Amino acid sequence: MAQLAQTAGLTDIQQEILSTVRAFVDKEILPYANALEHADSYPTDIVDGMKEMGLFGLTIPVAYGGLGESLLTYALVVEQIARGWMSVSGVINTHFIVAHMIARHGTEAQKQLYLPRMAVGEVRGAFSMSEPDLGSDVAAIKTRARRDGDGYVIDGSKMWITNGGSSNLIALLAKTDEGADKSYKNLTTFLIEKPEGFGEVAPGLAIPGKIEKMGYKGVDTTEAVFDGFRIGADKVLGMAPGHGFSHMMDGVEVGRVNVAARACGISIRAFELAIEYAQQRKTFGRPIAEHQAIAFKLAEMATNVEASHLIMVNAARLKDSGQRNDVEAGMAKLFASEQCAKITQDAFRIHGGYGYSKEYEIERLMREAPFLLIGEGTSEIQKTIISRGVLREYKSRR
Repeated sequence: MAQLAQTAGLTDIQQEILSTVRAFVDKEILPYANALEHADSYPTDIVDGMKEMGLFGLTIPVAYGGLGESLLTYALVVEQIARGWMSVSGVINTHFIVAHMIARHGTEAQKQLYLPRMAVGEVRGAFSMSEPDLGSDVAAIKTRARRDGDGYVIDGSKMWITNGGSSNLIALLAKTDEGADKSYKNLTTFLIEKPEGFGEVAPGLAIPGKIEKMGYKGVDTTEAVFDGFRIGADKVLGMAPGHGFSHMMDGVEVGRVNVAARACGISIRAFELAIEYAQQRKTFGRPIAEHQAIAFKLAEMATNVEASHLIMVNAARLKDSGQRNDVEAGMAKLFASEQCAKITQDAFRIHGGYGYSKEYEIERLMREAPFLLIGEGTSEIQKTIISRGVLREYKSRR
């Protein structure tokens, strides 16, 4: 059999991109990931390498300086990068989401202004929807943007912004008074330009220091505090006030495929570590891989790695076809993230006591995997989305 997580039907260009990325991961990420992660250091050299490879423009249309590749290509690239170090995939994830939103919903002027610079990594995107008191009820957003002359004034706090300090463009969801009868139709997406860094980065906008996290280190996760921040009306995405909810949900569908891909990447790496260790470690005179208890565990891990990869690929291909994929993206995110947590724990158990040591890579993966159970919506939210979708399709006719 071929190695796990292979994808049928790829073009020669897709195969070349993935081969290049995999070589980059093996040479430039895996040897340094543990040290950088333990030090919580931003992977500057790795990010510069991704810029040189053109990865920041992977999905941006060719007309705007990008490679014009599909969501599937993007997901497979993310899978490989997360196999090396999940934090690095976080550096490009929100960037991809913001670029997708601008390419899909932005005005021509906004596309011309941002996409060519995003393609080369000069402009780096961050995605801001969550708030300190906000759970999954997006319509309950408190951050407000009130109309003032020819622009808006924004007040409120945002939370859990990946790349909050290192980005210079934030796609921000805020409440505007559009007079709509439904709360979600009173939400607007703004394109916030800012300098990189922390503290008061612009008049009325502060980016406090990094949030300390159990895992997902290296990449900066921050809050953003808006206090009388002024912005022009031309910075409304698509010049379409009141359409922020649909803009963001489109981005979230991309993000859920991304989270599924990240989960696949970690699962692949956990399996690689486990099966290598199981063939080297001996007990009772033979490798532990030859003991049925371990062999069966490896069989289950391999099966779930393969299943996670296939369901993720299906969700990406459906989005690429232009079809609605909220249910499939939810399924991919739910299944891949839950299996990632289990596969990583099984790999940890196979390592025995050594898995608890920071000298072993599996210790890092054990702290990274739980994040995927929460990011882009918890498992319970995915189940809500999935159940609504299947009930819609299988509605009783009685």
